[in-house]
Amino acid sequence: MTTTTTPTRPRADQPGCDTSDMLTIHALFRRAFTDLPDLVRGVADGDLRRTAVVAAHAREVAGALHHHHTGEDRLLWDELEKRAPACALHVGRMRAQHAVTAEELRELHEALPTWERTASVPEREHVADVLDTIRNTLLTHLGDEESAILPTASTVMTQREWSALHEHGMKSVPRDRLLLQLGWILEVVPADERAGWLKANLPAPARLLWHLVGRRRFAAHRARIYAS
Repeated sequence: MTTTTTPTRPRADQPGCDTSDMLTIHALFRRAFTDLPDLVRGVADGDLRRTAVVAAHAREVAGALHHHHTGEDRLLWDELEKRAPACALHVGRMRAQHAVTAEELRELHEALPTWERTASVPEREHVADVLDTIRNTLLTHLGDEESAILPTASTVMTQREWSALHEHGMKSVPRDRLLLQLGWILEVVPADERAGWLKANLPAPARLLWHLVGRRRFAAHRARIYAS
């Protein structure tokens, strides 16, 4: 008589981890930075109120990207180079792309206050042009990371180490923005997978809070950002 065994997942402290959560985060950044240049260009000349709304959104999204990259710089690259020396060339490209993005984000942060003060067309266009550049750099970077980094990370990093990236990211989100952050994430999760995603990623009390409060709060916030 033969017996079969069910494969088991690696323990949290053994090499091998699920990196699919990064694809969701990347989808969020792709959506946000693809939309931002058009949101900026859609603001009318002299509309200080609308400028303030869109500029605040740009600043928040840019801050989230900076924190995300900082987490990878601190927690991922050195470990990958040590455990997978063949990946060093790819890691070097990631570091260089992060440095370019950091400079572009610095330029954005310098440009936003003047646009907020004036709501003028030249300042609006400057902000939009900077966002175009960030988007182009970012889309290349995210594709490179997904093809060259995630497959290696999934074999050499432990689940505990990988989860530390998520924990680092969550620390940057103020408590009063958590439901809004959840809303943006759910927007990039396919509609027929959202219920399963919520069940897999949130405890029951948090899911209830989302359904009772979060959905409505996010819908109002999104409508404000997209003027819809």
